[in-house]
Amino acid sequence: MSDKDSNWRFADDVIVESEVIVRARQQSLELGVDPIAPSTGAQAAVVVAATKAENIVEIGTGVGVSGLWLLHGGAEAQLTSIDIEVDHQQHARTFFTEAGVAANRVRLITGHALDVLPRMNENSYDIVFIDADPQSVIEYVEHGLRLVRPGGTVLVARALWRGRVADPAARDPLSTGYRTLITETAASGAVISALSPAGDGLLQITKLMP
Repeated sequence: MSDKDSNWRFADDVIVESEVIVRARQQSLELGVDPIAPSTGAQAAVVVAATKAENIVEIGTGVGVSGLWLLHGGAEAQLTSIDIEVDHQQHARTFFTEAGVAANRVRLITGHALDVLPRMNENSYDIVFIDADPQSVIEYVEHGLRLVRPGGTVLVARALWRGRVADPAARDPLSTGYRTLITETAASGAVISALSPAGDGLLQITKLMP
């Protein structure tokens, strides 16, 4: 194992997840849904807590692993989570309840995110967390930057896409798409961005004041 692999493994292993998140993670794996890494969840929770986020949008509910982490960071935050799989969302609802999250703090929307997002109010959210169809990630980010308020942050999970994005020889559409997203946001004057290697990469994009 390389030093970098050891660092990634340590960053995940050092995280202590709640019993509910552990159960949600196991359920996710049993259903064939790839949950975010513990280190990704913990870092997202830190961003939520640091920004005192009150309104969060999540693209990709899964069975609730990422949502539980986001709500862990914001004890009073409201979460709107979008996913096409109603069965997965039902599992997520169960885990939210087990975690003691009040029902009125979570709104689950079943549908295609690209159909739902255009109907949501711009400049109205503190955090948009993206962990969904990687082929649409650039469109999701565009919508996310429209939805977050100035000073709000878009978080993109799996931004290193299985370790391929850092390899310039990787020219498949997904690796190229994430690479383009990372380089373009880094060069943009409208946002400030940072790429963390936590998990499979977490791209953080904060919308600057106009």
